[in-house]
Amino acid sequence: SIKIKLNTSHMALTPNCIAQCLQKIEVKSPNVQVINVKKVGTQDRYRVILSDGTHYIQGMLATQLNSLVTDGQLMENTIICLNEFISNVVQDKTVLIVLKCAIVTNHPSKIGNPEEVYKANIGAPASAAAPGAQKMYNNPPPAPSSTYSNPYQNRTSSSSSSPVGRAGGAGNIIPISQLNPYQNKWTIKGRITNKGDMRTWNNAKGEGCLFSIDILDASGMDIRGTFFKEDAQKWINVVEVDRVYTFSGGRLKVANPQWNKCKCQHEITFDRSTDIVLCEEDASIQQNIFEFRQIGELESMEPDTIMDLIGVVTAISPVSTITAKKSGQELAKCELTVMDDSESQINVTLWGDKARSAENDYAGCPVTAFKGLKLSDYGGRSCGSIMSTAILKSPRIPETERIRAWFDARGSNATVKNLSTGGGGAGRVETFEGRKTVSAIKDEQLGYNEKPDWLSFKATVSFIKKDKEGGPWYPACPNKEEPCRNMCKVISTSDDKWMCEKCNQQYDKCTRRYIFSLTLSDNTSTCWASVFNDQAEVLLQGHKADEVEEWLTNGDYNKFEELFDDALWGDFIVKAKVKSEQVADEQRVKTTAYSLHPVDYVKESKDLIKAIQALQ
Repeated sequence: SIKIKLNTSHMALTPNCIAQCLQKIEVKSPNVQVINVKKVGTQDRYRVILSDGTHYIQGMLATQLNSLVTDGQLMENTIICLNEFISNVVQDKTVLIVLKCAIVTNHPSKIGNPEEVYKANIGAPASAAAPGAQKMYNNPPPAPSSTYSNPYQNRTSSSSSSPVGRAGGAGNIIPISQLNPYQNKWTIKGRITNKGDMRTWNNAKGEGCLFSIDILDASGMDIRGTFFKEDAQKWINVVEVDRVYTFSGGRLKVANPQWNKCKCQHEITFDRSTDIVLCEEDASIQQNIFEFRQIGELESMEPDTIMDLIGVVTAISPVSTITAKKSGQELAKCELTVMDDSESQINVTLWGDKARSAENDYAGCPVTAFKGLKLSDYGGRSCGSIMSTAILKSPRIPETERIRAWFDARGSNATVKNLSTGGGGAGRVETFEGRKTVSAIKDEQLGYNEKPDWLSFKATVSFIKKDKEGGPWYPACPNKEEPCRNMCKVISTSDDKWMCEKCNQQYDKCTRRYIFSLTLSDNTSTCWASVFNDQAEVLLQGHKADEVEEWLTNGDYNKFEELFDDALWGDFIVKAKVKSEQVADEQRVKTTAYSLHPVDYVKESKDLIKAIQALQ
């Protein structure tokens, strides 16, 4: 018998697939051999040479495939299956960009004797290829021209100084999903769904500013784009949310999913080459794409979840400011109360410019959609806006009509569940339904968690401890600016000056700020609470600590006593923080009053009547 030994090496490769790629013939998941792998310079990119046993062609691995090389799975002579790849023309030669691949086998040697595909003189010359990246498999039928048409294509450039208005190349418009870092020229068309505030930085590397936008195209894919320094200043007042533009020019890189929640795996850094052209309204591009969760569901969801909400804004807190721990910058903060037809409501915190304009933006109980809120367990459940959060008032979606119809019919008078019953925001008055009693501090073992607990209750001031040595205040730095802001304690010096260690300055006078303890009582219990300057001034009818200290200095003790006596037995809505502390060898629960709002007896009576009726 005669034994015939077959060479099966070529059978593992897809015959002539390299030539077919060059000729723009559709090739589905071809098997090729990697006959060379080389790291490109100092960059995190790998160049490969791909062979089908007859021809070879240059290729690049997408950065998400780098681990295949570093882990030793993909090496010289490895056979791979190209699950997803595109072609790009670089210096008049086609290069295959490998986006997804699977390891077939590691072969011991090079298969065949392949030659460079260009030397074989196959197909049309590379210079005839389209300049943009081309899909080499499963090409969808071309979209109708109306989808990606540019109404400004035939318009001549305007002499206006505005950067928007230059004619764009509508013929090169591609879907966002086809963008990749290896393309030289591209144009996308989309709607701006979110525009962040201008932010600044100042560090050892220098200073500058930036802002970001999110762009959504007709296919439902969105991408983040960021402007820096001069480009940020150029475009910040030009591009607008909910307008449609074409965008071309800029650098593409792999997106960081920790900060970028857009669907596209890449993001754009816009630069001097960027061209943005305003387009007419395009109904094929949605206002945004939402995945709404009902407010009633949030109680059982994990903190730090990023999600979308839609509801009616029923209350807006006054704007307050806090100082960021890391940067020391003052941040504007505002809380919205949002309600939906799950008959639940939650606090949504806005920051920066969005907080400053909230009172005007959300007046009149508008239906508002929030995309990309971060869920927190801070004070029960609450939501916070982050840099990528998009907010749409009265969006053009069916959910808007449903929520509005519910609210107008019965939602405005409904008794709803408040998920933010322990919210930490001191600026807003808690709802009647959201309050607890003083006894809840002990009954619910508040204060023993890792984070402080917050609660609101109605209570009467039954005692004020005002007889502290030196008075119920402390001497604070008179500097109103950063870093002290009239809050840091100062020390009296031997020459009758006041020294602040925070700003390292000496002053002739100090500013006194209240700090004392009091007891708060309701029909269930009594608790001790600490009170600071802002809350003390509410309690003492606006009298400043410096003013009251002057009374004692002048010997007017009766006036001092009368002021504190008058503050007793007043009723307040209290928002308090509860946290256990180690004092010597004893664990004690400390309660701090962060806001005191005098009871509005008319409103309180109406709320009581409504609560009684709800029981019937």
